[in-house]
Amino acid sequence: MVRNIPNKYSQKLLLEALEQHHGGKIDLLYLPIDFKNKCNVGYAFVNFISPSAIPAFYEEFNHRLWDRFNSNKVYPPPPPTTTT
Repeated sequence: MVRNIPNKYSQKLLLEALEQHHGGKIDLLYLPIDFKNKCNVGYAFVNFISPSAIPAFYEEFNHRLWDRFNSNKVYPPPPPTTTT
């Protein structure tokens, strides 16, 4: 789960940000949209093809500022977990 996404990010912009260094490692991205306000709701679900991709993603995005729309939101992900 990715939290604190600025609400002006579209699915396309979020995917571009994630694929800069993690392209080809993500097989699912779900960014819920509030259609009434025409913006996302601030979080997304991301699934990686392999659990081995999670630590690098965590290191890159942990405490990262989002680089668009002059947002002060910081990405504070939960600790990485895997399911078997």
